[in-house]
Amino acid sequence: MSALVPAPAAVDAAAGDAPAGCAAVGPAFLKPIFGRGAATLRAVAGRLDRRASIPPRAPARRAWAASALLASLFCGLAALPVSAQEGPFAAGSEAESWGLSGEEKARFEARVVDVLCELTGDCPEDCGGGRRQLGLVRAADGALVLAAKNGQPLFTGAALDLLPWCGRAVEVDGLMVGDPETAPARVFQLQRIRAVEDDAFVKADRWTQAWAERYPDLASAPGPWFRKDPRVQALVARDGWLGLGLETDARFLEEWFP
Repeated sequence: MSALVPAPAAVDAAAGDAPAGCAAVGPAFLKPIFGRGAATLRAVAGRLDRRASIPPRAPARRAWAASALLASLFCGLAALPVSAQEGPFAAGSEAESWGLSGEEKARFEARVVDVLCELTGDCPEDCGGGRRQLGLVRAADGALVLAAKNGQPLFTGAALDLLPWCGRAVEVDGLMVGDPETAPARVFQLQRIRAVEDDAFVKADRWTQAWAERYPDLASAPGPWFRKDPRVQALVARDGWLGLGLETDARFLEEWFP
């Protein structure tokens, strides 16, 4: 198994009915993506804490703020002045640089797989029908590559863009992301995909369209999808905004918004 494969616990959370999107990717997964940038952002958050005269009883607050900032940077349009490097699979790639740490253009042939199925043998039909994180077993070396993001500058993963090709041989184009010196696992940002027998690529931007088809009444309402999605709302109602329980939420709101 390739070093690109994260520990099973890192992908286990994707097996439930939560949206298979970027919002489910936690700080522990984001740190390898940004490498040394994570420490820099924590330092920035610490300075902001001091300037705002926040009481010194909450290093956790700084960690939380840094984690939120990391998530926003990864899932939004990263405006860092960095160009994609030429990696071992860069030949013929037309991927657009997102300015992410350690990014490399990558175009390769692979088989679309259910990641949990590959790691554990738990293999539902149709790659989980959109309830599992999907990945790519690269034809050149057999590496299992986690496709963690699609081509949209939103909180959206790549599962729905890969799902129509479940079990099929495809060619993909995008970015491998993560600093090889510090990342225990790198991830793939999918921008284009096609079946190996097809001529034309398809853009990996299906997530929001599929969401609008699933929730047509909500799609026309104002606000971003993740504030309207009933799955997200159910998780917030159960676990709180921080995902740490309703009691933790109550303490947080009392301390930060008295």
